[in-house]
Amino acid sequence: MGRNPVTWLGSPTFPDAAHTALADTQLRGNLRRATTTIRGKRAAAVAELDDWEELRRAGAAIKDDVLAHLDTYLERLEEAVTARGGVVHWARDAEEANRIVLDLALARRAEEVVKVKSMATAEIGLNEHLEAGGVRPVETDLAELIVQLGHDRPSHILVPAIHRNRAEIRELFRREMPEEAPDSDDPAELAEAARRYLRRKFLSATVAVSGANFAVADTGSVAVVESEGNGRMCLTLPDTLITVMGIEKVVPTWRDLEVFLQLLPRSSTAERMNPYTSIFSGVTPGDGPREFHLVLLDNGRTATLADAVGRQALRCIRCSACLNVCPVYERTGGQAYGSVYPGPIGAILAPQLDGDLTDPQTASLPYASSLCGACYEVCPVRIDIPEVLTHLRGEVVRARGRRTPESLAMSGAGWVFRDRRRYEAAQRAGSLSRLLAGRDGRITRLPWPGSKWTSTRDAPAVPKESFRAWWRRTRG
Repeated sequence: MGRNPVTWLGSPTFPDAAHTALADTQLRGNLRRATTTIRGKRAAAVAELDDWEELRRAGAAIKDDVLAHLDTYLERLEEAVTARGGVVHWARDAEEANRIVLDLALARRAEEVVKVKSMATAEIGLNEHLEAGGVRPVETDLAELIVQLGHDRPSHILVPAIHRNRAEIRELFRREMPEEAPDSDDPAELAEAARRYLRRKFLSATVAVSGANFAVADTGSVAVVESEGNGRMCLTLPDTLITVMGIEKVVPTWRDLEVFLQLLPRSSTAERMNPYTSIFSGVTPGDGPREFHLVLLDNGRTATLADAVGRQALRCIRCSACLNVCPVYERTGGQAYGSVYPGPIGAILAPQLDGDLTDPQTASLPYASSLCGACYEVCPVRIDIPEVLTHLRGEVVRARGRRTPESLAMSGAGWVFRDRRRYEAAQRAGSLSRLLAGRDGRITRLPWPGSKWTSTRDAPAVPKESFRAWWRRTRG
């Protein structure tokens, strides 16, 4: 799998994928309706709290404290989990984490495992690794199940199947779940069909795999929050539970956890409380799984921690609020990013976890933003995403070196700007672009490399008279 399969293998760079998404009117309509609805509900839920800004600052402060003392809290977590009958595994990268999970499943002769929705397991490509090893993963979150049955890729952190409408889901269920085929595309019937299909999986599975929203260092408790109850079935019925957790998900105490259990539901699903919050601590005789394994995943997080600006991305609690307000995401969807983590947070998190800014796909992500700042305004842990984006853009430019077409073009522009006569000559030459403009003064088609711009948007023609020329003419 390589060090960090954070981006989907074979994914196009963001600009190319975005052009394809922009041409899909059905996709854009689905996204616009969904994000507009979620955005409005979140704003109403947040407005109910007078101390929302204080909560945001508290969440950011707790996360920064964790990142500053991560080694201490992780060791404390390991001790607490072990003391309660659990087993802790340390995974340096995706390959090691995948091997640990597959070995555990095979040792228990599991042919199938049920899974709770997990970004960490998607990040490492666990499903593909399990299938290659002869173990079939079954996603039990409704949206993740839709994505899996459609041999598709998720496009949203909270609602992975946001790009699908009800009619599409009905046809998918009819094709992939013929025994439970719904009679209509009514949401209740679609949910009931999935419920019948998954109930058989829950009752027969002996191994479950989950992610983790948080883990409390003091007690070794792991928290999983979800909205459907499928997670609770996975966490209690199978004999063996394997949890894969990014090392940054630890919090020091239960009091700290309380802050995030207020921030997360309002930011993600616009609810005052999360419908299902499951918290488990090791193994309890006679109740729940008989084995608990916690896989602590690094996979680029330590390297990200070393970046004084970029490390704030590790505060992320995966609420997806930044996606719902992003004008770029709303028009392109998550699949255009080619990354497990889409949207604004994906544009700063995936490049750092991947670690290779010379890769065209990875290097394109920090540019997938208008830098409008809406993402920072809604982030419940105050991640300054625009700051990190501009920081990573600088890193991308430095990684490319000085002999790229972009670097040569910028050097040429610098040469022009350094001399008044050269600059004014360039302005006069630019005014000739009016010959390419239509009656509205806009240019719809330019030759290469300008065609990269006009393929998706118009370009304004340069005015006939520059400001310098106007000033000289009117002010003497």
